[in-house]
Amino acid sequence: MSEHFNMSMRKFLKQVGVTSQQAIEEAMRSASDTSGKTYTAKVVLTVEGMDFEHVVTGKIEGI
Repeated sequence: MSEHFNMSMRKFLKQVGVTSQQAIEEAMRSASDTSGKTYTAKVVLTVEGMDFEHVVTGKIEGI
């Protein structure tokens, strides 16, 4: 892959990671008691113009 592709991919993934973390932290702060609870998180990634979908699921512990 080209260097330009790699840089654009890293920039996109960094933006996804940072903004997703901020949104989840805000949701946790806004929710009532989340202590001791585990939440299932799911991300669905699609790329317009391509027949592409990638799903990632995981667990997030409450605060």
